[in-house]
Amino acid sequence: MSNKIHCAHILVEKLSVAQELRAKIAKGESFANLAKEYSIDVSKKRGGDLGFFGRGIMVPEFEKAAFALQKGQVSDVVKTQFGYHIIKRLD
Repeated sequence: MSNKIHCAHILVEKLSVAQELRAKIAKGESFANLAKEYSIDVSKKRGGDLGFFGRGIMVPEFEKAAFALQKGQVSDVVKTQFGYHIIKRLD
């Protein structure tokens, strides 16, 4: 059993934008499409896909939120030094 999880994220600079995107996802809009359109991270080309990662790779706030998610679940807005993330667990 691997201790790695597979997640995607959307990273934006403003809390208001993150909250707006989180609401769109809740209404059923495509996480990957929103990531491609709005994310400021290089992962946007892959619909926000970060691949598999284990503990100790991501910043603590991101890691805590990501590992708390169930498959298919989307996090609330998570603030890190990079900005505001919305995380989706894919595995």
